[in-house]
Amino acid sequence: MKTKIAKWGNSMALRIPKSFAKQIELKEGTPVDLKIEEDRLVITTKKEKHSLNDLLNEISEENIHRETDFGTSEGNEAW
Repeated sequence: MKTKIAKWGNSMALRIPKSFAKQIELKEGTPVDLKIEEDRLVITTKKEKHSLNDLLNEISEENIHRETDFGTSEGNEAW
């Protein structure tokens, strides 16, 4: 598919067709890496990977979920 580069402020912009974006699960706000390889612009999606420790370190007193009371047990739950 051929397309043209457009001006966006002081930068250049490239419109990505919806069919292409859908195929690689690209959405607005998706982080991407740009690099030049052999005179070609290569755009790759950057899937963020988080370790359990990274996620646990983000828990604070302000964002921790509190306990929820669902009432008395109805079946074989062990509380």
